[in-house]
Amino acid sequence: MPPVSRDLTMNAEEDAKWLQWVTHQFKTIAGEDGEINLQDFKKALKVKESFFAERFFVLFDSDGSGTITLQELQKALTLLIHGSPMDKLKFLFQVYDVDGSGSIDADELRTVLQSCLYESAISLPKEKLDQLTLALFESADKDCSGTITFEELRDELQRFPGVLENLTISAAHWLTPPAPQRHRRQPRLLTSAYWHNHRSHALCLAVFVGLHVLLFALAASAYRAFGASVMVAKGCGQCLNFDCSFIAVLMLRRCLTWLRATWLAQVLPLDHNIQFHQLMGYVVVGLSLVHTVAHVVNFALQAQSETSPFQFWELLLTTRPGIGWVHGSASPTGVALLLLLLLMFACSSSCVRRSGHFEVFYWTHLSYLPMWLLLILHGPNFWKWLLVPGTLFFLEKTISLAASRMVALHIVEVNLLPSKVTHLLIKRPPLFHYRPGDYLYLNIPSIARYEWHPFTISSAPEQKDTIWLHIRSQGQWTNRLFESFKKPEPVFCGSKRLSRRLEMKRSQRKPQGLQPQPIDFGASAQGAVASNKEVIVELISYRPEGAPWQGHEGLVNTGTKDRTRAQREAAAEDPALVSEMSSENHQFCNIKCYIDGPYGTPTRRIFASEHAVLIGAGIGITPFASILQSILYRHQKRKHICPNCQHSWMESGQDEDMKLHKVDFIWINRDQQSFEWFVSLLTKLEMDQAEETQEGRFLELHMYMTSALSKNDIKAIGLQMALDLLAKKEKKDSITGLQTRTQPGRPDWNKVFQKVAAEKKGKVQVFFCGSPALAKILKGHCEQFSFKFFQENF
Repeated sequence: MPPVSRDLTMNAEEDAKWLQWVTHQFKTIAGEDGEINLQDFKKALKVKESFFAERFFVLFDSDGSGTITLQELQKALTLLIHGSPMDKLKFLFQVYDVDGSGSIDADELRTVLQSCLYESAISLPKEKLDQLTLALFESADKDCSGTITFEELRDELQRFPGVLENLTISAAHWLTPPAPQRHRRQPRLLTSAYWHNHRSHALCLAVFVGLHVLLFALAASAYRAFGASVMVAKGCGQCLNFDCSFIAVLMLRRCLTWLRATWLAQVLPLDHNIQFHQLMGYVVVGLSLVHTVAHVVNFALQAQSETSPFQFWELLLTTRPGIGWVHGSASPTGVALLLLLLLMFACSSSCVRRSGHFEVFYWTHLSYLPMWLLLILHGPNFWKWLLVPGTLFFLEKTISLAASRMVALHIVEVNLLPSKVTHLLIKRPPLFHYRPGDYLYLNIPSIARYEWHPFTISSAPEQKDTIWLHIRSQGQWTNRLFESFKKPEPVFCGSKRLSRRLEMKRSQRKPQGLQPQPIDFGASAQGAVASNKEVIVELISYRPEGAPWQGHEGLVNTGTKDRTRAQREAAAEDPALVSEMSSENHQFCNIKCYIDGPYGTPTRRIFASEHAVLIGAGIGITPFASILQSILYRHQKRKHICPNCQHSWMESGQDEDMKLHKVDFIWINRDQQSFEWFVSLLTKLEMDQAEETQEGRFLELHMYMTSALSKNDIKAIGLQMALDLLAKKEKKDSITGLQTRTQPGRPDWNKVFQKVAAEKKGKVQVFFCGSPALAKILKGHCEQFSFKFFQENF
C-alpha cells in the first residue's frame, strides 16, 4: 500500500491539495452528523487486527467523544505527516502504552507484537512470541526496571536509522491522494539499452520481415497480368507456404535443446521460440484473411464477367471451375482451411488455456495434421516447402513417442505441500540424462490418458534414484492430481484383508534394519519453517549416493539401506503396505506414468555465467531447486576433510562446465507457508558455507515475504525489531529457520542490482521464473544495468 508520509518540504499548494483530498475522503465515510465512529474507522483502514484500529481511533479522538471529527483527523494526520521524528515517536509510544500509564510493560508489548504478527500474516508458536517479546523488552529496558520508558524506546529505535523519519500507517491508503501523472519517459523500444539486450531478436525479426517482403514481391510480380486482387492473393499465398511449414520448426524441442549446446545459442533467440511461434500464428491468421478476401474479390469480378460460365458461389465453394492442382479442390479446401485456422486461433487464446480448459487448446491444436493435408491439396507448391520441416517434425514426434512409451515409469512417493503443491518422486529410468533446470512432459493415465503437461525437474541430475517434480494446482489437471492424493487412503481389498494386515504388523515388530520403518514427518528438522501447526512436511534434501541417512536429530543410520528407499521398495512389492506407511500429507505409491524429455531451458546457461542472479517467485523456485542442489553436489565434491585434524579445504580448480564465481538466490513468497517447499535444501546450503565469511560466500540467499509489513509501518516496526534481535541472538530467522533473515515486503530492485553491480564478480546474468508482470519489471532494471535477462518459458 502506498504510505501516507509526505516529504517535509511539502509546499503550500501540495498541502492544500492534500487537505482537500482528506476532506473529500472523510465525507465519503462520515455519517450524517459529519463524524466517524469506530466501525466506520475500521472499515476505512481495512486493517486485519482490530487492536491497531482501536488504538489509532482512541488517539485520534482527542476529546474522548467516541467519534472523530474532520478537525481531529486533520490534526492527527498533520502531526504524523508534517511532524518531526520525535512527534512520530510519541504517537508510537502512545500506541504501545495500552493502559496509558506512561510506560510499556512486557504484557503490553506482547499484545502489540501478537497484533503485528497477525497484520503481517505470520504464524508463530506462543513460545516463539514470548521469545520475541523478551528479546525486544530486554534490549530496550536498559535500567532493568521492568518497564520501557519513552526515552528507552527512543534509544532503541535510534539503532535503526531512517525508520522514524519514514514512519507511516500503510493501512491509511484511503487518505493518500492520487499520485500526480509523471512525465512520460522515452519508450523502452527507443532506448539504446533495449536494442543492446534484444539485438538477436531484432535481427531475427528483420530477417523474418525481409523474407516476407521478398516472397510477396516475387509471387506478386509473376501475376501482374491478372490484376491487383490476384497479385495480393498469390503474394500472401507464397508467404503462407513458408509460414505454415516453418511454424512447426519452432516447436522442435529436441532440436532446440541440441542447439542450446552450440554456438548458435549466442546468436539465435532460442529462449523465445514460443513467442516467435505465437507471432507466426498471428501472421498466418492475418495473411490468410487477406489471402481469402483477395480471392473473394477476384471471384466476384469473375462472376460479374459476361464470359464466365460460373456463378460466385460456384467459384467459392465447388470444384466445378477446376481451380487447383488436385481435381479443382482449391476453393473448398481453402474454406475448410480458414475455418480450421480460426477455430485453432480462438482456442489458443490465453483465456482458454489458463481458465482450466487446457484440453480444448490441446485437441484443437492437433488440427495441424488435417491442415497440412489440406494445404498440400490446396497449394501446388506447399509440399516442397513442407518436405524438410515436416520430415524433422514427424521424426522428432516419432522419437518422442517411442521414448516416452517404451518403458512405463512409476510414481513411488508423493508429498502434499502447502499452497496446494504436489511433490512427486518418479523412479528415474537408467538412460534419462538431463541438466539442471531442464523440464519434461508428464502423462499420468489414471488422471488423463491423453494429456501431457510440462513441468520443471526440481531434482539435481546427480540424484540417480528418482526424479522430483513440484506441481502447483492451478488448472483442471493439476487440481485433479492434488485431489487424487488428498483422498482418504484406500482400505485393503480382497478376502485376505485382515490376514495381510496382521502379517504386516508382525513384520514391523522385527528388529530395526530388517524391515522398513515409517518416516516420522511430525518432527521438525533443523531449519524447518516456524509454524503453529503440529505437523510440518519437510522435503528430503539431496544426499549424495553412498552417504549415510541423517535423522532429525543429526543421528546417522548406519543400516544397509536408507529408510525411505526401503519403504519405497516395500510399497512397490506389496501395495497393501502403502496405507500403513503413509501419513496424511505423505504417501508411498506405485502409480504408472510416462515422461517425455528432457528439454532444455534458458537456465542451462547458469553454469556458464560468472555472476548469476537467480530470482524465483513462489513455485517459480522449481528450476532453481535443481540448480542449487547441483551446486551443492559440486561444492561437496570439491570439499575435502583431513581425517586427523578435521580441517576442511576446497579445491582451487573449477568444473570445466562451471564458470560461476558468485550466485545470488532471491526467493519471493507471499505467505509464510510457501517457504516450506525447499527450506531443507536451503538449510543444507547454508550449513555447507557456515565456515566461510559473509563476504567470501559463493552462494548468498535473499528471502522476501510480501505479506509482511516493513519496518517503516507503525503496525510492524516493533515486530521487525524483535525479529532482528532474536535472529542475531539465535543465529537463525524465526520465520524460516534459516540463517538468512527474511525481509518484509518486496525487494527494492534498484538497490538489489546496484549491490550486485558493485560486487564486480564478473559478467552478470539474471535468471527469472515467475509471473509475467514481475518479469517485465525485472527486464527493465536489467536493461538499465546492462545485465543479461533470461526468463523461464514453456
